[in-house]
Amino acid sequence: MGEATDGLRVVGLVERLKPRILVVAVAMPGLNGLEIARQVRQQSPATAVIMLSRYSNEQYVIQALRNGASGYVVKSARPPELVRAIRKVVAGDRYLSEPLSEHTVETWLRRAKRGALDGYEMLSVREREVLQLVSEGHSSAGIASRLSISPRTAESHRASVMRKMRFGSLVDVVLFAIARGILVLPSDPLRSDRTSTGSRE
Repeated sequence: MGEATDGLRVVGLVERLKPRILVVAVAMPGLNGLEIARQVRQQSPATAVIMLSRYSNEQYVIQALRNGASGYVVKSARPPELVRAIRKVVAGDRYLSEPLSEHTVETWLRRAKRGALDGYEMLSVREREVLQLVSEGHSSAGIASRLSISPRTAESHRASVMRKMRFGSLVDVVLFAIARGILVLPSDPLRSDRTSTGSRE
């Protein structure tokens, strides 16, 4: 078992503990749950991810499933529903909270598959981490400290993100991060969420 309140710690925690289940909030400081799911799928494929979110709209659900989540539970769900989701995902099935349905989600997935990838999909793992930290207001020095890299490297990644995403200012970064579900707003009750991993036992 393990838990973390900082998204940047989650992937490393999963690699160390090797849990069967990871329950992660979409909105996490440092690194959002959608990106966490993508990295866990690549680095710890034996760990199934359940996304916990206050949102049930197409954008968040599709990103979660495309990034490898096996379950999507809305924040308003009662605790027994999360237990059902965990049991179903452990059994190898997908779990979707109401009002989501398999038919609706499959329609969304087919539509998303036909669409072109945006610039964010083309960013590297490090660049996605930097984008979120920039949107949270961290300076290059602060980003360097959070990611254990040099300030010069942080500045290089920051410039690369601005160029690839065609951002003209910090405002553009923040607006994109909000629209994409990357930025954790101070008023968001999920800011205090903890992400939990379940052991193999």
